[in-house]
Amino acid sequence: MKPPSSAPLDHSITAQSIPGDAVPRGFRFGAGTAGIKASGRPDLALVIAAEGTTAAAMFTGNRVVAAPVIVGGRHLLRSEGRVRAIVVNSGNANCATGTAGLEICQQICAAAGALIGCQTNEVFPSSTGIIGIPLPGEKLIAALPAAMKELGDTSAHFRRFAEAILTTDTRAKMAFATAEIAGKQVGLLGACKGAGMIHPQLVPHATMLVYLFTDAVAEAVELSPLLGAVADRTFNRISIDGDTSTNDTVLLLASGASGVQIRHNNESFRSALEGVCKSLAMQILHDGEGVTHVVELSIEGAPDDSAALRVAKAVAHSALVKTAWAGADPNWGRLLAAVGSCGIEVDPALISVWFGDQAICAEGTRAPGLDEERAHEYLKQREFTVRIVVGRGPGSCRFWTTDLTVEYVHINADYST
Repeated sequence: MKPPSSAPLDHSITAQSIPGDAVPRGFRFGAGTAGIKASGRPDLALVIAAEGTTAAAMFTGNRVVAAPVIVGGRHLLRSEGRVRAIVVNSGNANCATGTAGLEICQQICAAAGALIGCQTNEVFPSSTGIIGIPLPGEKLIAALPAAMKELGDTSAHFRRFAEAILTTDTRAKMAFATAEIAGKQVGLLGACKGAGMIHPQLVPHATMLVYLFTDAVAEAVELSPLLGAVADRTFNRISIDGDTSTNDTVLLLASGASGVQIRHNNESFRSALEGVCKSLAMQILHDGEGVTHVVELSIEGAPDDSAALRVAKAVAHSALVKTAWAGADPNWGRLLAAVGSCGIEVDPALISVWFGDQAICAEGTRAPGLDEERAHEYLKQREFTVRIVVGRGPGSCRFWTTDLTVEYVHINADYST
């Protein structure tokens, strides 16, 4: 057996405090309280963008789609990728609400557009919360004027926006970076929410909501491929519970206020964007409902990369594997069973498994000299790596997931009541 080759987890990925100078130019942020959340906490989040701001978005791959996802997609097409405002409500998903849900979403966008002085199609809506409950749009429309008066371009305003989009999250999730292009700096800033119903399957066209802001100059057609490639390596590589939300959205806005065009150094911008998205994705995992362990899966030796991803998802979504991780139980047989159920051709005699640098399974059987107590101690860490070599080809992937605890069951058993 060859020694482990997977890289250790990046322990620097944590929730970040946003300095005042990290807020990209061309955006104002804010929040309000419309009375949708029973807790009375802020449930309306707003962004106003400079005229000419361009956008790219990715949405859930779920076939059951929330009204704001439908409306947001339509607006991006009709505006040719121009966005002047984002209106987000938390506490209600506005999903499975029929024609009425679409109509109220459109009314909210129209009301926001009238207040800003922009076209309805330039307003991008999002919702998150309970599915199947009519959205009290009149409350949101009534709350818009007061919320807009509180908008600002400081890091404190951005934090209020990031906090207002939360549901079962325990903390705001934010990240920032800069990219150097043509000798000048452009800013990137992101916020997201998500703690459960997290297995994004984003397609061009994520409950996880992600909002990314830059003051770089870019056309929508330039932003789309960048966002797609980065999302595929970050948000599409995480899972908490294997359930894909009806509302998942990732939205990237470029205000152009810096005057610096990304086409002059596409790679620098892409690297900064990926860093922000990776940080946000890991923050989602660490704040997952009931999560006590975050696990990096390193899959090697699959027939191809897509097969490696199937292996990773089979392991990440196995309730037996995830509950073993919750108890720090080195039950490697469950891993082999998950690999064997993923749907690709495997030979058990070729599969090997490591927990960190410790060999657990060698060519389909218990590794010689396996120290179960050492393995148990390793799995007690908050973060650990599981490496699986399938032995069938060059395919590989990295995927991040979590354990499954009793607390997760409590949160979701009581969520709507």
